[in-house]
Amino acid sequence: MLIDTHTHLDSHKFDADREEVIERALAEGVHKLINVGFNRETIPTTMALAEKYPFIYAAVGWHPVDSIDMKPEDLEWIASLCDHPKVVAIGEIGLDYHWDTSPKDVQQLAFRQQIALAKEKRKPIVIHNRDAHEDVVRILREEGASNVGGVMHCFSGSWETAKQCLDMNFYISFGGPLTFQNARVPKEVMAKVPLDRLLIETDAPYLAPHPHRGKRNESAFVRLVASTMAEILNKSLVEIGEITTENAKRCFGI
Repeated sequence: MLIDTHTHLDSHKFDADREEVIERALAEGVHKLINVGFNRETIPTTMALAEKYPFIYAAVGWHPVDSIDMKPEDLEWIASLCDHPKVVAIGEIGLDYHWDTSPKDVQQLAFRQQIALAKEKRKPIVIHNRDAHEDVVRILREEGASNVGGVMHCFSGSWETAKQCLDMNFYISFGGPLTFQNARVPKEVMAKVPLDRLLIETDAPYLAPHPHRGKRNESAFVRLVASTMAEILNKSLVEIGEITTENAKRCFGI
């Protein structure tokens, strides 16, 4: 029994075979999924999936890449959706200094506003962090994000960064890159994370694990992430499934 804690099944890349993709995930033992809506287009499609399927939950927020487009009414919209029974987190939110689409100060303001909203609504947060480790940790600390905690999505940072996030009540989630043959640092970091703070995800349709690297990812492939984790930690796939499932239920309140 596995939970894909971060997927984008509403992506247009699944328009031709979404039902089949969901069926394959279920066949691989993925019994719950958290779909992430992150802007004006994907929040409604995420909510539609969560309302259609009893085993799909929703996280809603404003992605840092799109933060320049976030208006006050969008924040109010996210706030109203937090009262929906299938919305389990605010995200993905954070900072992305790789893509030059939103100025850093705009990203940071949107990040702070959504952390404040999470504290008000008592929801965990799902953090997107790309090339911004220092600022992400600093803002999480300054805004008191430890009061809600959440997930460091598709973690790619150092053990020092992971430890700072763990100290602020965050879970560390690993996806397809953990399976890459050259993923020395992610493997070393994952091995140090306490078992009760580990999560698995796909970020489908992105970041497909080995041996599907470079192709479209899908939630069924979270089993490959779990298998790699099991191998590194010298545990069975069943044990990793039990550990990460309980962690996900505790983190998201499901």
